[in-house]
Amino acid sequence: MVQETEDPRPLSPSPFCVHLRSKKSYFLRRPPAEEADLRDGSDHCWCLKTMLVLGPDGSPVEPAGCRAGRACFESIL
Repeated sequence: MVQETEDPRPLSPSPFCVHLRSKKSYFLRRPPAEEADLRDGSDHCWCLKTMLVLGPDGSPVEPAGCRAGRACFESIL
């Protein structure tokens, strides 16, 4: 039997856009706090607004770029 463990990191707002997704993001129990929470072996991310690897602003979707300061960024809060 596998025992679930709690994530020791404190719960804080995610620095990433609320529309950023990856396969790995669907297994998270809290908002992503760092790039490793989103990146998996495929390194494939997409935007929920466009459903593409390009965001509404035409730039690539990636954890490093989908943060505050980008024109299409929307906070999780």
